[in-house]
Amino acid sequence: MELLLCHDDFIVVHKPPGITMHNSDTGIVQQCESLLNLSGLHLVHRLDDVTSGCLILARHAQSAAVFERLFRQHQVQKYYLALVDKKPKKKQGTVKGDMKNRRNGQHILLKSQQNPAITQFFSYGFADAPRIMLVKPLSGKTHQIRVAMKSLGSPITGDTLYGAQPADRTYLHAWGLEFSYNDEDISIFCRPQYGQHFLTPVFTDWLNKAPAPGDLNWPKTTPAPPVSPL
Repeated sequence: MELLLCHDDFIVVHKPPGITMHNSDTGIVQQCESLLNLSGLHLVHRLDDVTSGCLILARHAQSAAVFERLFRQHQVQKYYLALVDKKPKKKQGTVKGDMKNRRNGQHILLKSQQNPAITQFFSYGFADAPRIMLVKPLSGKTHQIRVAMKSLGSPITGDTLYGAQPADRTYLHAWGLEFSYNDEDISIFCRPQYGQHFLTPVFTDWLNKAPAPGDLNWPKTTPAPPVSPL
């Protein structure tokens, strides 16, 4: 666990893969409080157990309420990195549709658009390495990015729940967060530290030269309806 930002009202940590959100003994809140000698932390959004990267924890109830509003109104920009073994159906674009729970913890993407998950992406290919997907979710559905990549024919490397071959981890990383907190602009990014494919020269070289995701020409789309971040 790495502390990325310590604000009077919140912290941002680099969550390793494999840590759950809600376990009362070994969950992310308990681990952060123990490792950082803090108390009273509030979970304000969620990462899947298999996902690493930037995670915000509020330090008191008032801050948690601010973040609840920011996430509900889609005022927190989230950027993810995923590695996939198969070329997607298109190099960039938007995946949009309602999601439905299935058995065994899976979710599926539907064609209906009543309360859709919206996921934007750019794809970067290499000759002898997994393809990099730079992903920007505009909503906060469970397994949203994993389902979106599966729908493109490119399940995330190591994500056996959605049809990928086994690997040393599921290669999904919450790369960065950008938002304004009480008129203070916050932009924080963290590099992946876990997983052999994230540590290869090919990936490292791409990341060193990668454009600022906020400067990219993301597809225009209708914003997702307000939802709870949890």
